[in-house]
Amino acid sequence: MILKNVIDTSIHWFFKLLELLVVVCMVAMVVMVFGNVVLRYAFNSGISVSDEMSRYFFIWLTYIGAMVAMREGGHLGVDTLVKHLPVLGKKVCLFLSESLMLFCNGLFFLGTFKMHDLQVTNISPVVGIPMIWVFGVGYVVSVVMSIINLNVLYRLVTGQISDDKLVQVVETEGLAEVEKQMQGNKA
Repeated sequence: MILKNVIDTSIHWFFKLLELLVVVCMVAMVVMVFGNVVLRYAFNSGISVSDEMSRYFFIWLTYIGAMVAMREGGHLGVDTLVKHLPVLGKKVCLFLSESLMLFCNGLFFLGTFKMHDLQVTNISPVVGIPMIWVFGVGYVVSVVMSIINLNVLYRLVTGQISDDKLVQVVETEGLAEVEKQMQGNKA
């Protein structure tokens, strides 16, 4: 019980850190791009590093945001067919969906691994950092999302997912309810 609480708390704070990183990336992008626009308009100069770094922050923001959205069930999905299936059909569809996502995450990790040596030696033109610092996010994203997939598959196989949670698509109208449930789960 204590171990479960420690794990749950660690996961909660890990995703809070990811949310903070999304905010930091967004603020940094706005400051860099806006500052560059002002410098170019007012002083006919600019900071070349800000163009490149804002692109890199955008890449990280996108992938970090995808991890947070996956945990919260905020990704887009189509439930037109699945919601009309019997319970067994919903379970099969959830199993196939999570298995395919797990497979894709494995491919994503493998692709990042195969490109690792190239990206270590590929230096960004302006900032001068190895591009693995940009594209290495593939390691983090594939591992975190795979853990989420494995967790859902484990809960499905062991019968820990209730029948009303088998359709994992959240409609916009139900988003406030999901957020309320997330808050209730954390307490």
